Amino acid sequence: MNFALYRELLAVRPIRRLLLVGMVARIPHSAAGVLLTLHIVLTLGQGYAAAGAAAAVMTIGIAVGAPWRGRRVDTVGLRRALVPSVISEAVIWSIVPHVSYQWLLPLVFVGGLLTLPIFSVVRQSLGVLADGKQRRTAFALDAISTEMVFMIGPAAGAVVATSGHTTAGLTVVGLSTSLAGLFLIWFNPPTRSPEQTAECVEDEQHAAEIAVVSAAPAHLQEAAADLLPAGAERAPGVRGRVAHSFAWFTPAVGAVFAVAAGAGMVLSGSDVGIVAALEIGGHQGEIGIVFLFWCAASVVGGLVYGAMHRPVPPILLLLGMAAFTIPMGFASGTWTLALLSILPGLLCAPVLSAASEKVADLVSEERRGEAMGWYGSALTAGVAFGSPLAGVFIDSTGPSGGFVSVGVAGVILCLAGLLLQQRRRRQVKA
Repeated sequence: MNFALYRELLAVRPIRRLLLVGMVARIPHSAAGVLLTLHIVLTLGQGYAAAGAAAAVMTIGIAVGAPWRGRRVDTVGLRRALVPSVISEAVIWSIVPHVSYQWLLPLVFVGGLLTLPIFSVVRQSLGVLADGKQRRTAFALDAISTEMVFMIGPAAGAVVATSGHTTAGLTVVGLSTSLAGLFLIWFNPPTRSPEQTAECVEDEQHAAEIAVVSAAPAHLQEAAADLLPAGAERAPGVRGRVAHSFAWFTPAVGAVFAVAAGAGMVLSGSDVGIVAALEIGGHQGEIGIVFLFWCAASVVGGLVYGAMHRPVPPILLLLGMAAFTIPMGFASGTWTLALLSILPGLLCAPVLSAASEKVADLVSEERRGEAMGWYGSALTAGVAFGSPLAGVFIDSTGPSGGFVSVGVAGVILCLAGLLLQQRRRRQVKA
């Protein structure tokens, strides 16, 4: 690895400033999930099913708003496109802590809809500010900073929430993100070059896929939703309809999308399960320890998988991750839970990496952007489903129910997929 490239890159002031603002903007977002969950449970006195439902509503808002936000940046420029997000982040998250649960749901949906598109803005700007080898190094540096943020953020959110300051914490999340948006408006990094090469587009798409892996396991929503604009641009008339048909959607591609949805379900359910297990056990202040082990294991797993010469089928990786998630439900304390989170954590980044690689292998290059958009949709759908599923079982059976429910569901999904694959192979041979 040539570390001189990192030094050269950080010597460029606009790139250094963009990476710093991107990192700062992600810190409050990374803490928001834990803060919102504990605010609903501790401050509003609702159950974990309600907290999971709120997380799902916000995820749906993020997914719906992502294509629109991406198009606005392209059509009206960064400054005008960010104004609604800057206002929304400050206003919505200052109101959310002071309303009842019934009002909270539509507010978090709007908050998700207008969330600051930090992943896509940083990625697009780096694609313009850097070129060639420098561009890939910039994307790698952004991925590293994202991984660091999502190890620190949930721990910070848990500390604030367990100190009894969820109201102040959620307000600070909104104001901090809004401030980061103002910084972006102020120095207005370029998001489109006069001549966008095919190499630049390919690097941006690859960076979007890396961002999903970097944000895992604790914060997939925004990174997954930012894959959606890749397929959002449509040509008019009959030609456009033909060009954007689903001829590329084969049973093999559908199986990968099912794996993506399953991974999102297991990860978001585990997220809620970790918070519930420690909050119900009276160890809320130690939530950050488990998230640190879980996220760090994902980083290590990603590095190991990246060094392997032969790909592993994503369905087998998901089967392992789901199966290893089940024992987390039987942890007896913080450190036991942290240690049990290592095995599923190790398989987290490999599952997402293998799935995106598989889509790239199965779909032709000219349709790959559209396919990755649908891959992001599948992942987002899984995330939206996993949180309330885990919450329902936590409320009815206790904290272990969250891990067991999503783990068993993931195992069943994989076994069904493997059986269908085997049956299809037999039919092909016959």
